[in-house]
Amino acid sequence: MLARGVHHVSFAVSDLERSRQFYEGVLELEPIPRPELGIPGMWYRAGASEVHLIATPPGTHVGSAPERLTPLANHSAFAIDDYDTTLSLLKARSVEVLETNADRGQLWVRDPDGNVLELIVNPAGGA
Repeated sequence: MLARGVHHVSFAVSDLERSRQFYEGVLELEPIPRPELGIPGMWYRAGASEVHLIATPPGTHVGSAPERLTPLANHSAFAIDDYDTTLSLLKARSVEVLETNADRGQLWVRDPDGNVLELIVNPAGGA
């Protein structure tokens, strides 16, 4: 196997502080050190992988977010422990959620820039 796992996923963001509030306050990701790369951003630990936010300079086009929340959009999936608890927390934090049910264990949200994120119960607790 050439690719042995996911090291990180990156998301272009237009407002770094607004995105920090989402990734730290809503998803509860842990910030990790990031080297100076000449462009603002944040890095987070997400289990064995990382999430990198890249602040896009004004006028830089990096593609468009989908017009609505849909699992058909390009997205990254994050493991969760409990569907119902996660759903309750997201709703309490006023996050738009596309739900399935606890048996399927999948739901989708968007970050402030419209990037679609799937949250899925990790089968058998595997990473």
